[in-house]
Amino acid sequence: MRLARRMEQLGTESALSVGERVRELVAHGRDVIALHIGEPDLDTPPNVIEAACRALADGATRYPPPAGLPALREAVAADSVRRRGGETSPAQVVVTPGAKPVVALALMALADPGSEVIVPDPGFPTYASMAGALGVTPVPLALRAENDFRIDLDALRAAVTPRTRMIVLNSPHNPTGGILHRSDLEAVAAVAMANDIVVLSDEIYGRLAYDRPVESILAIDGMAEHAIVLDGVSKTYAMTGWRLGWAIVPRRLAEPFERLVINTFTGTAPHVQLAAVEALTGPQTAVEEMVAEFRARRSLLVDGLRALPGLDVPMPAGAFYVFPDVTRTGMDGDEFAERLLMEAGVSVLAGSGFGDVGRDHVRISYASSREDLRRALVRMAGSLRSSG
Repeated sequence: MRLARRMEQLGTESALSVGERVRELVAHGRDVIALHIGEPDLDTPPNVIEAACRALADGATRYPPPAGLPALREAVAADSVRRRGGETSPAQVVVTPGAKPVVALALMALADPGSEVIVPDPGFPTYASMAGALGVTPVPLALRAENDFRIDLDALRAAVTPRTRMIVLNSPHNPTGGILHRSDLEAVAAVAMANDIVVLSDEIYGRLAYDRPVESILAIDGMAEHAIVLDGVSKTYAMTGWRLGWAIVPRRLAEPFERLVINTFTGTAPHVQLAAVEALTGPQTAVEEMVAEFRARRSLLVDGLRALPGLDVPMPAGAFYVFPDVTRTGMDGDEFAERLLMEAGVSVLAGSGFGDVGRDHVRISYASSREDLRRALVRMAGSLRSSG
């Protein structure tokens, strides 16, 4: 069997491959503390589960409208106006089975083979992987700890060429936990509008911020017609397995996105959409409690890591990841992650899985219990002492 050449460009997520190794180790009797996966350990709120059960009992088992149920598109638009400001119409909302498809839809709609897309480095690997598979050149834009993992605006301007079709933002950011400032967004918007470039703003962690509210590119004047916002319920409502996301698109992109939906996945499960309506419009107590819990875990993990030898540990402003530099241990990120897994029974991700800039870092998730974080810190301390 001969695979298409695009498969050579299509990568995977290191979190999933590490997850396979963890399952194998556990199956052979190893005790592994899993800090590699970006998945809240909390339960989906009961009212959301009940809404899905009611929807199934009421017969929500047929094909949905391709762009999504009107009730969900209205709820998403109202939520966006409330949190981001500006004006968003339900007609600008396209619902997807998880948020990842938004990346593929945006690239298919906007970028021809041979064009370019600017992606964060380090950054979520799907951005560059999907671009490459579609014949689009991913152009990495370095995000560095000394700049709080914010955008180097001079580097951004230098990266733009006549072939640039899209700039990808992610704030709060995976894997670093960085958050862009209003001034960053204004500068990116100016570049995008001056060059007729669309910004894909991944805001899946938008409500997981600890020091200040997250601002959106949609809040910048003129960007409603130059930005695609990627969002969903996976992280905020502990609904990773439900696979429900959406895009908020400029009006002129709504119909092309819908055509792509029709030709790829047809639509998103209606009972899951109705559960998402309840998540967005129902009580938000569970979200507030989640943010408070993650804030406490962040402090626990950062303080614990800073007490270990050889680690430089920035304080993340959002999401649920810490991205320490391990250079002073004498190891790079791959060596450090391998040592922790095999010697300490703690799984983290090597930063190289997120791009070249992250090669001396590891990503550690604090979407696990405080008990597991404490146990992991004890094991990491023992491993680093033995290596010293």
